[in-house]
Amino acid sequence: MEKQNSSICDILNIKYPIIMAPMFLVSNIEMLVAASKSGITGAIPALNFRTIEEFEIALKELKEKCEGPFGINLIVNKSNFLYKEQLTACCKHKVDYIITSLGSPEETINQAHKAGVKVFCDVTDLAYAKKVEALGADALIAVNKEAGGHAGNLSYKELIPLLIENCNIPVISAGGVGNHEQMKQILDLGAAGLSIGSLFIASSESGVSQDYKEACVNYGAKDIVFTTKLSGSRCTVIKTPYVEKIGTDQNFLEKILNKNKQLKKWFKAFTFYKGMKNLQNAAFGATYKTVWCAGPTIEYVKEIKPINDIVKSLVNG
Repeated sequence: MEKQNSSICDILNIKYPIIMAPMFLVSNIEMLVAASKSGITGAIPALNFRTIEEFEIALKELKEKCEGPFGINLIVNKSNFLYKEQLTACCKHKVDYIITSLGSPEETINQAHKAGVKVFCDVTDLAYAKKVEALGADALIAVNKEAGGHAGNLSYKELIPLLIENCNIPVISAGGVGNHEQMKQILDLGAAGLSIGSLFIASSESGVSQDYKEACVNYGAKDIVFTTKLSGSRCTVIKTPYVEKIGTDQNFLEKILNKNKQLKKWFKAFTFYKGMKNLQNAAFGATYKTVWCAGPTIEYVKEIKPINDIVKSLVNG
């Protein structure tokens, strides 16, 4: 077991204590390769690849091209139908670390450790942190309320000291880092490292649309709102005119369909068949392509630039 105050620089053998956070439909191979060349490490959601075949091809490419360690984010609950195959692939190709989200990481930890793969677990409170520590997690990803995407409930000033005081494994802070000063503040609290996502959306290597990148440049912290329209869970997004138009709360139809995936599939087919565009838009208008996830740290994104430059500004100020 690593010492509680071990830096992820030592744990992962990287130059700077930064994980480029896994971002659904944003992270790509090019970003992870660039991260590795910049002295940090990057992670990518397994669900960014539609099939296991695509996922395994990507793992081979990452192994070949990355100059340092890389990680995979696994959704470990029943909503991820590909979970077991994704876990098997991660172990087979011996990725450097897995970040678990949304579910019990017990099976992931057991299988990964047999393959020599480290497991870091997303946590938002002490109770869950103690559970995953008892299961053998190698580190905690402390998701605070300043994070983008599915944020936590506590500020980093509350969450980091709480976990460090009560847990015996490294604590990696996720959320609230937009510049060098904020990075230093969180590391000074005793964090073993930082998981940073939103700053990298508007990178040259990012594969998202130019409009999405420019939104990260042109909008700021005051423009970040929570929505439940994408997944049913509260998620931070940029308040574009489109988001203002459709609102941020699920309507009655969305609530029903979000609870019943089978019904959602048939309803979608029915609306396409009938051509009921208004009804179709009400139920399926908000997608990850039309609604852009980001955190309040886009306040510090002033231009689209290479990942290496973003890392330099974080490290040097």
